[in-house]
Amino acid sequence: MHLVRSLQMKAYTYIQLIRNFRQRSSNFIRNLLFPKTICNLGVSFEVEDLVPYYVEELSDNDFYSLNFLSDVSHLKEAVKQILIPRVVGTNGHEKVRQYIIKSLRDLEWSVELHKFHDKVPILGQLQFQNIIATLNPNADRYLVLSCHYDSKYMGHLQFLGATDSAVPCAMLLNLAEVLKTNLAAFRNTPLSLMLIFFDGEEAFEEWLPEDSLYGSRRLARKWEVEGFLDKIDMLMLLDLLGSPDPTFYNFFSNTESWYSRLLSLEERLAKTGFSTYDNSSISQLQPLRYFQARTLRSASPQDDHTPFLKHGVPILHIIPIPFPPFWHTIQDNESVIDYVTTENLARIVRLFTMQYLLTGTAKKI
Repeated sequence: MHLVRSLQMKAYTYIQLIRNFRQRSSNFIRNLLFPKTICNLGVSFEVEDLVPYYVEELSDNDFYSLNFLSDVSHLKEAVKQILIPRVVGTNGHEKVRQYIIKSLRDLEWSVELHKFHDKVPILGQLQFQNIIATLNPNADRYLVLSCHYDSKYMGHLQFLGATDSAVPCAMLLNLAEVLKTNLAAFRNTPLSLMLIFFDGEEAFEEWLPEDSLYGSRRLARKWEVEGFLDKIDMLMLLDLLGSPDPTFYNFFSNTESWYSRLLSLEERLAKTGFSTYDNSSISQLQPLRYFQARTLRSASPQDDHTPFLKHGVPILHIIPIPFPPFWHTIQDNESVIDYVTTENLARIVRLFTMQYLLTGTAKKI
């Protein structure tokens, strides 16, 4: 036994030496390819290399069986149903909310609405409704996947918000549909899955602490009082997704190991013939990958995760840096959606979700 352990330790040491050599030898090339500063909407982010983590992965059987699950037709139909003007308080907003609720209840999710009123600039008093769906309402812990379903108020302009955030909403509904058989196993487990569709993310006049994040601010405050935030293992927020060739970065040290799993899943998919940028149907750019092995040292952009982050909830913020060039313009419509990229990202998120649920049962991060 001692001999076996000694050989294992030597093998591990050799592997680490090889990894370290490869890491050092590639630093020069990577420094040429990747800038040390990224500018986004006038804000500069300093970047540093991500510390590599080696964590438990899906078994080959689980990986391959999950990898082949897909329903792009359903994804496109979900986008179609959500991609209408849906400013809080409008008929379009109500229509989208009912579509999301019905889609999840049809799949036998437990759905509740967190309703409240708030006064907003320009439009006055409005009712907001966060949509909260759980596989097991009595679970002890949750992985939370989230997005926002309202669209920005732009006066007389009809803002559709394809990437912001019709596509992320459709991706979550598609995840529930595609994984419905696999997720059934987590209807009675201590660790389960929750989906949150936040209301009122957008500012009505100017992005200020009191004019933005209406739904997430109120829900985080409610759950803090109730002690429910302690049940959240991690909150993953999806935003500004659907455009071709996005690049994502890590923002938070306490979820760095889980962000690393997104990198490893993308690498693993690439080995199976999964192709990313070179298959994108709109852009001809071919960066190396979606999920970059780098950390932005500045704080992440403010978004629906922010109120939860302030209360200590671990966060994965999946938002492209830089933002899409059509962000908050009427050009953010169906024409900018690259469904190859969208399905690629949806596949990674699905695999990540199942990997977390299957291998994350030991303890809270």
